[in-house]
Amino acid sequence: MAATFKMVEFPTSSAGASAEFFQRVFGWRGTAYGPDYQDVPMGDGVSLGFQADTSEAPAQPLVVIEVDDLASVRAEILASGGVVTVEPFSFPGGSRMHFREPGGSELAVYVPEDE
Repeated sequence: MAATFKMVEFPTSSAGASAEFFQRVFGWRGTAYGPDYQDVPMGDGVSLGFQADTSEAPAQPLVVIEVDDLASVRAEILASGGVVTVEPFSFPGGSRMHFREPGGSELAVYVPEDE
């Protein structure tokens, strides 16, 4: 199974203000996915995500890992003592799920949609 670090998603009070900050400081231009979410590519296929929707925002920064097969990774997470905290769901760009590893950290895995 291939797995690649892809992004860290942050809770924010303003996705637009967060994206604008990183554009002004580092030159990373964000892409808005509605009024409450901004994706800010940093280069080399790695992004920062800013989620302002309080019903969807993570409680703390959320590491997102790209995988080839969400179902097989879900099964391996459960078999290895992890807990699924958000069942697989679709979003613009693919499908993802969240899980907690045995030490208590929450992460996410996703499969990009075919282009």
